[in-house]
Amino acid sequence: MTLRFKVVIPARYASTRLPGKPLLNIAGKPMIAHVCGRAQQAGAEEVVVATDDERILQTVTDLGIQAVMTRPDHQSGTERIAEVAELCGWAGHEIIVNLQGDEPLIPPEIIKELAAVLDGQQQAGIATLAAKILDFEEIFNPNAVKVVLNKDGYALYFSRAPIPWDRDGFVKQPKHVSEKMPYYRHIGMYAYTVDFLKRYCQWESSVLETVESLEQLRILWQGEAIRVKVVDKAPAAGVDTAEDLARVEGLMRLLN
Repeated sequence: MTLRFKVVIPARYASTRLPGKPLLNIAGKPMIAHVCGRAQQAGAEEVVVATDDERILQTVTDLGIQAVMTRPDHQSGTERIAEVAELCGWAGHEIIVNLQGDEPLIPPEIIKELAAVLDGQQQAGIATLAAKILDFEEIFNPNAVKVVLNKDGYALYFSRAPIPWDRDGFVKQPKHVSEKMPYYRHIGMYAYTVDFLKRYCQWESSVLETVESLEQLRILWQGEAIRVKVVDKAPAAGVDTAEDLARVEGLMRLLN
């Protein structure tokens, strides 16, 4: 049976560190064009850019890719995806992959793999990715979000703190991590069903979500399951700064 899924790419013009980021030129094309191309290569039956800026809308439309204007007052990217699903009239069982507009190097196979995790899933309406942490300094870096899984591959908790906490080991040797205990870094890509998105938009934010500044904790707070697929390697970092832009352009030219 053919895997069917859609990709929605949120793309905002405003960025504190890199204004107009989706429209910046990389190897002769705007960054958003590269991201859309990756989604198409993954086999998505529809690719939709969700934006709140006319310049991005016009650029994407000129490329022959579908784009929709969304409200500027969403509190999270998930809420923006839900608005797109409603505007497009997608059925409740449809699978949507949320792909960030600043990820021009995302491997297409990762996108497809994430959609496949949710296909036929009975327990969860949302899936995400994680990778084993190899650089142990990341475990103690609050910017690296960690996730702990149960035996079946569903999330128990996400945190910026080092989890699980090695009570005896960390007392004996602070910041020394036993190789017997796997630690996983969360990769912030999600796939959802449309029905899940409808439920999500009815929930208020939780205290856990607010304290950790992690929107996925709203889902666990509500008692819903999140399926986590562990991949061999985290994809290359996206574009947040001018230095990132130069790095990505250099890699693009090598690949081409």
